[in-house]
Amino acid sequence: MDIRKIKKLIELVQESDIAELEIKEGEESVRICRHSPVPIQANNQTYLAPASSVAPAIPNQQIKPNNSDSESSYNDDEPHQLISPMVGTVYLIDKQSQAPLCHVGQTVKAGDIVCIIEAMTMSNRIAADKDGVISAILVDDGQAIDFEQPLIEIE
Repeated sequence: MDIRKIKKLIELVQESDIAELEIKEGEESVRICRHSPVPIQANNQTYLAPASSVAPAIPNQQIKPNNSDSESSYNDDEPHQLISPMVGTVYLIDKQSQAPLCHVGQTVKAGDIVCIIEAMTMSNRIAADKDGVISAILVDDGQAIDFEQPLIEIE
């Protein structure tokens, strides 16, 4: 089967409500399935990533390290990780302006858009969930990402 025909079939599935498409042509067959593990309700919504399980937020309290070696303790030196609220493809560059949405060393405030995750052809703006400075970008532009995958470190 011609690769152009396969690409056209993929586009057909992406542009429609079809969940699965199977085509048989002689002895050759192609099956294209769309999986939707995280339902998306509306286009261009801004999401705050869920709080990272690595650094729990406890307002107005200081967490002191435990002397016991058997229990893990919170380390203030560890940067906060912004994690993905969904499965999709992450974009670090704005498609319209071709400008990066964020970069290492950038100061961000909670609510600033730092990346876009495309899921099922819908763009979802992902906002920083705390004030700080971006210390690391853990994903590449156009990379497929999983649910709760760390995206960016903020100090």
